Amino acid sequence: MSSQKHSDKENPSSGFATGSAPTAADTESQQAPGCDPATAEQLDKLRAEKQELMNTLVRRQADFENYRKRVEKERQQERHRGIESLVENLLPVLDAFQRALAVQDDPGYAEYRKGFELIYRQLWEALARQGLERIESTDKEFNPHLHHAIERAETTEHADGIVIAELQPGYVFHGRVLRPAMVRVATNAAPAVKRDN
Repeated sequence: MSSQKHSDKENPSSGFATGSAPTAADTESQQAPGCDPATAEQLDKLRAEKQELMNTLVRRQADFENYRKRVEKERQQERHRGIESLVENLLPVLDAFQRALAVQDDPGYAEYRKGFELIYRQLWEALARQGLERIESTDKEFNPHLHHAIERAETTEHADGIVIAELQPGYVFHGRVLRPAMVRVATNAAPAVKRDN
């Protein structure tokens, strides 16, 4: 029996040679003895079909992975839009707190004021954690994408097109303007141009 093993290693045409890839002759010798050409052709067809099915399987797996990623991204965007809608609905509440804190400076209301400031700060921090940012407007150049000009004021103290007052704050949520800031913009009075006749 040991002489049979030894002869198999030396005889690569037996199809059991170690350390080498099977050649076309090896594959033919691996076929069942007495196999007719029709069966060999059918076997080749089945192998080609198997390879095609494997390729299809790999493509389907890749398609499914892409689909899974796309669905996850869409789900994240939906969640983001839901939070954005909630934040947008809370902006008037934030404005009301700001107006309440700006009006009452009476010392008799000091304790109430502290309570309002605490609630306002908690609300603002919760919204900021979700991605809300306030648009800085005062002393900035007017930007039509971030600001809504309510009025223009003639002045020589500020350059033309500079925001001199913020009438209502504006907010950005994850880079998207939820509400532009309502502002007053400086304009310089243009000197009358003399025309030579």
